[in-house]
Amino acid sequence: MGSGTSTQHHFTFQNAEKAFRAAALIQRWYRRYVARLEMRRRCTWSIFQSIEYAGQQDQVKLHNFFSYLVDHFTPSSHNERDFLNRIFTEERSPQASETQNCGDYDSIEVPDSYTGPRLSFPLLPDHATALVEAFRRKQRLHARYVLNLLHEARKHLVQLPNINRVSTCYSEEITVCGDLHGQLDDLIFIFYKNGLPSPERAYVFNGDFVDRGKDSVEILMVLFAFMLVYPKEFHLNRGNHEDHIVNLRYGFTKEVMHKYKIHGKKILKLLQDVFCWLPLATLVDEKVLILHGGVSDRTDLELLAKLDRHKIVSTMRYKTRKENKKQAEEKGNANQTGSAGRPSPWFLPQSRSLPSSPLHPSTHKAHRAGRSSSVPCGVPLDPKELSRRVRRSVDLELEKCRQQAGFPAIKEKEEPSSSESEVDSDAEEQPQPTPEEWRQVVDILWSDPMAQEGCRANTVRGGGCYFGPNVTERLLQKYHLQFLIRSHECKPEGYEFCHSRKVLTIFSASNYYEVGSNRGAYVKLGPDLTPHIMQFQANKATHTLTMRQRISRVEESALRALREKLFAHSSDILVEFKKHDKDETGLIALSDWAAAVESVLHLGLPWRMLRPQLVSSLTDNKLAYKSWLENLAKEKLSQQNIQSSLLETLYRNRSNLETIFRIIDSDHSGSISLDEFRHTWKLFSSHMNIDITDDCICDLARSIDFNKDGHIDINEFLEAFRLVEQSCSGGDVSDCPQVTNSSNRDCSSPGAH
Repeated sequence: MGSGTSTQHHFTFQNAEKAFRAAALIQRWYRRYVARLEMRRRCTWSIFQSIEYAGQQDQVKLHNFFSYLVDHFTPSSHNERDFLNRIFTEERSPQASETQNCGDYDSIEVPDSYTGPRLSFPLLPDHATALVEAFRRKQRLHARYVLNLLHEARKHLVQLPNINRVSTCYSEEITVCGDLHGQLDDLIFIFYKNGLPSPERAYVFNGDFVDRGKDSVEILMVLFAFMLVYPKEFHLNRGNHEDHIVNLRYGFTKEVMHKYKIHGKKILKLLQDVFCWLPLATLVDEKVLILHGGVSDRTDLELLAKLDRHKIVSTMRYKTRKENKKQAEEKGNANQTGSAGRPSPWFLPQSRSLPSSPLHPSTHKAHRAGRSSSVPCGVPLDPKELSRRVRRSVDLELEKCRQQAGFPAIKEKEEPSSSESEVDSDAEEQPQPTPEEWRQVVDILWSDPMAQEGCRANTVRGGGCYFGPNVTERLLQKYHLQFLIRSHECKPEGYEFCHSRKVLTIFSASNYYEVGSNRGAYVKLGPDLTPHIMQFQANKATHTLTMRQRISRVEESALRALREKLFAHSSDILVEFKKHDKDETGLIALSDWAAAVESVLHLGLPWRMLRPQLVSSLTDNKLAYKSWLENLAKEKLSQQNIQSSLLETLYRNRSNLETIFRIIDSDHSGSISLDEFRHTWKLFSSHMNIDITDDCICDLARSIDFNKDGHIDINEFLEAFRLVEQSCSGGDVSDCPQVTNSSNRDCSSPGAH
């Protein structure tokens, strides 16, 4: 008996030992499997984020290019001056009369056939709740109610301070939500899980309500409605996307004009003013600071609290056309030294006579000074003096026409003195924000935290700064704060703590890059101010996918976007490959492949880790780079019958071209009138020192207007760009170097630098 029992125990022990070994083996295998998935997820995340930030750099550089043109162009007529003012309306805040006209909703009739939600003011909680339900059913709010709601929202926002004060004494809890970016499903899901706003349930929405998503208008209407119903419990902060210049690129302008074709212009104009009045930050119990982006080593809450926030119409650009004399002289002196600093219009076919980009210094010693039909260019002039001379020139031309028509001459009025003109002009001008005030707002809307100490420029986004733990600690101590809550960055889990848990990032748009790419999150603060994080996935499809399926799906989307980026810069990449292939074998090492790709795209990606997904075939551990580039183009060329270099250029510049189209389309009509086209080309020709008559410009516009309706739509605009590029690339290289030829090109896409 004893021997049998001993043998049985021995076998049991052996089986247990085998089970433990098997469990340890399975656990080791699973950990490696999860680690590989996590590595793939992180690489995928890096791809999405790098491409997103490269697009933001493109936006900044594109806007800087147009700003440079406007600043260095002297309008020769009132029409041209008005056109410039319409292109960059952020140089002044909308006047009260303009806002009143935009808010003229009483004249808009709502037809009996309208079945959508109806609003009456003052709003009641049932109205806001009904609005959410109507939008959930995909109904659209009539333009009359949109304008009425925006008008009432503006009246409320004007009364608010720059930094809202909120207390947990009056509410059971305060819920803070991050970026929504037009994703209505996320907002509805938050209200479903957390409860609708009420006196006991306060909310703070931390900016970036619009752009990228398809329901930005609906999100704004819901947020403004609840803000009016619960003005003490519902608070909104401004984000960097509450900016009409940013909206030109990222979809909100297009969405408004698509949904409200008749009254879209009024809505956009009123929204521009409403965005300017959004508060900049929220302070909870004087201990928790909530702002959209972050802080810097010069953030001054006292200055932020007292500046005129509605004067900061756009954070894209501080410098206005209303410069003082010293600035004008400095600009004139800079122009006299040469034009090497002029940004070239990289979206047009390049010419060797064009001024070069500041990123590629020109080999030309000097260019002709820009000429104007009304003002000689040899001497730098004060803008007010320029304006006086332009008016004088126009008056002389009008008088000449009157005399030719046989009308009696009008006695010439005495020109007011320069000092009198300045007094009158200054009396009409509204006070502008100081550079320091503008920088303060840019920093809190655009900045990101970093792990390193210190504060440095945020070159990745093109605006704001990176701030380190010491900057955070210094600000918290100075203002006796416990921690910061910010948004602005998409996080895989929807939130992230950093700086020893003194900075909390909250991002509320789930599936931001792709279905399954990230969770959304919001944070709840009680009287003890302890943050309670709530995560969610608004898309039900993600719940049916395994982790591997979800990561594979997101990875496929990211790699597809990266391949498009590589294809868009294939000519530049080919030039870099040839530098590493000095023997002209057609083969390069994988390390050289990674270095060449990074030197062109500047995305900061782990290219060696991504190599298996991007490079399939090797020869003796070397890459046949020409075949690899051809494979990149096959998918695109199979879809469109376009020459490879032309398609590459379109892929590289399409978002920029669409933004340019919307900038030129200053009245947001969806098409460019011949007059808008003529004024824009006069702007370009003045910058490029090209003599071109109005007749030539009109002929060019008519040739682009393929359907001959007197207007140029976005498809005609892109098609014309392709045809011009095609004719250019087919001609003599010495006369018209191709845009895709890096060796002969002065400047390339902003996203490539």
